[in-house]
Amino acid sequence: MLVFAMCAHEYAHAAVALRQGDDTAYRLGRVTLNPLPHIDPFMSILLPALLWFTSGGSFTFGGAKPVPVNSANYRSYVKGDILVSAAGVITNLILALLWAVVFILLGQIGRSFTAAAPVLDTAQRMLVFGIWLNLVLCFFNLIPVPPLDGSHLFYHLLPPRAGLWYRGLQRFGYLPIFALMFLFRPVMVFLLAPAYKGMMLLLQVIYPFRVGQGWNIFQS
Repeated sequence: MLVFAMCAHEYAHAAVALRQGDDTAYRLGRVTLNPLPHIDPFMSILLPALLWFTSGGSFTFGGAKPVPVNSANYRSYVKGDILVSAAGVITNLILALLWAVVFILLGQIGRSFTAAAPVLDTAQRMLVFGIWLNLVLCFFNLIPVPPLDGSHLFYHLLPPRAGLWYRGLQRFGYLPIFALMFLFRPVMVFLLAPAYKGMMLLLQVIYPFRVGQGWNIFQS
């Protein structure tokens, strides 16, 4: 669920960039759902593993390989930048809603085919994780801190001089978001509140359609 959510996010960036006139990602083979082109050795493997083991399994962080774009190729710079930046988070939101619908459909199938209940129960548990992971990816990437997608959207609301300074923060890579995560955790919790609230809302909708009876979806 996590790999597909991340690959779909990056695929959306690359596909929309191509439609806006920039074929940079396309020429690098990034307009694909194949995970391999989207894997970054450090961000996707080494960093998450290092954080996971050094924290005793209490914390990890990582990401896919960023999709390279050349905004100068967009037919309209502002429109192209906004659409490409928003494509990933919109895709994750759609996937969260889609997995909720699939959860309900599996629940309906389970009522007619009770023999398939164990398999459908496992699938529904996976879908719950899929819903949650896509909501987190959606709203995390909307945080207006470079280099996240939300910073590209926020940039266009700023005056030119402030926007130039703001975009200059990208040279620090992920340090600003790490600072937010470790030094301003209450702010991070606040910014991710829509993901928590969205998850609880969807759980209330899909819970009556669960196949298994021996687990609490609100605790899973």
